[in-house]
Amino acid sequence: MMYVADIQAMAHIQDLGRYGLRRYGIGHAGAMDTLSLRAGNLLLGNPEGAAAVEIALGGMSVSFAHDTPFCITGAVYEAQLDGEPVYSYWRYTARRGQTLKLIRAVQGMYGYLCVYGGFNVPAVLGSRSTDLRAGFGGFEGRCLRKGDEIPLKHRGFEAKHVGIAPPTPSHRIHALPSSEYGAFTRRAHSVLWQNAWTLQSDSNRMGYRFDGETLELETPLEMLSHAVQFGTVQVPPGGKPIILMADTQTTGGYPKIACVAAADLGRLAQIRFGGKIFFKMTTPQGAAQLQRQNQAYLNQIRRIAENAR
Repeated sequence: MMYVADIQAMAHIQDLGRYGLRRYGIGHAGAMDTLSLRAGNLLLGNPEGAAAVEIALGGMSVSFAHDTPFCITGAVYEAQLDGEPVYSYWRYTARRGQTLKLIRAVQGMYGYLCVYGGFNVPAVLGSRSTDLRAGFGGFEGRCLRKGDEIPLKHRGFEAKHVGIAPPTPSHRIHALPSSEYGAFTRRAHSVLWQNAWTLQSDSNRMGYRFDGETLELETPLEMLSHAVQFGTVQVPPGGKPIILMADTQTTGGYPKIACVAAADLGRLAQIRFGGKIFFKMTTPQGAAQLQRQNQAYLNQIRRIAENAR
C-alpha cells in the first residue's frame, strides 16, 4: 500500500493507455511520455506497461506499508527519501514507513513514480489508465488526493541501487506532413518547418497549443469531423497549431497539417509552458529509425537492470 501524505500537483494513475476502442468514442488516455514510463518499469523489472503515477510539475509526499523498490523517471525531480536526496532514473528501496517527497520538477513537465510490480488498481477496458474526462479507470477515475491509499501489486524486495542517464531532452520535434498539408500556402509550409513555436499555458493533456506566425490555407476549407490521434497537428481558424495529446478526443474537424513522429511524443510532452519547439520534417522511414533508437535505449535499461539483480 502507498499512502498519499500530501499533494500539490495533478497526479493520477496511467499505463500505456487503451487501444482499439476509439471507434466507440473511448479515448486512449495513458502516459504523456510512454518512453519514460517504460524506462521506469524496466529499471524495476516490471512489465513495460505497468501502471505508475504521472505527476505534472508539482510535488507530493508518499509513504509505503512495506519495503518497496521505486524510481522516478520523466521530468527530472528534486526528491528526498526521509530527507536524503534521491535522483531521477535511479532505482531505490523505500523502507516501510519511510516518506518519499517529490518536491518539484526541475526539468521537464511530467514525472513518473514507478514501484515494483506497479499499482494494483482495476483494469477498465483493458487498461489501468485514468480517463480524466470520462471519470473512469486509475484510482476511482480521478486525480490523487491527500489521504488516498493506493494498493500495490506486489510486496517489494531489496533492490540493488542502479540507474541510467535520462533521455536527452530536445526541442526539435520530428513530424510528417499530414492529409491537409497541401491545402496550406507555400508560406505556411515554410513557417511550419523554419519558425519556433511557443507552448501556451492553456495547454493540457488534451492538446498543446502553440503561438507563432499564422498558418494560412490557400482557400477556406470546410471539413466533416474525422479521426484524430495523439500527435495530430491541427490548425483551427486562428491559424495557430494545436498538437493533440494523450487525452485527445477521438474526432476533430480542423485541417491536419502534420503529425508528430510517435518516437518524439514523449519529448514533446516534456516541453514546459513558455518553451519553444521546432518542427523537423521526417519520412515514414525516418520515423521508424527514431523508434528503433528509442527501443535501443530501453534495451540498454533492461540489460542494466537484469545484471544488477
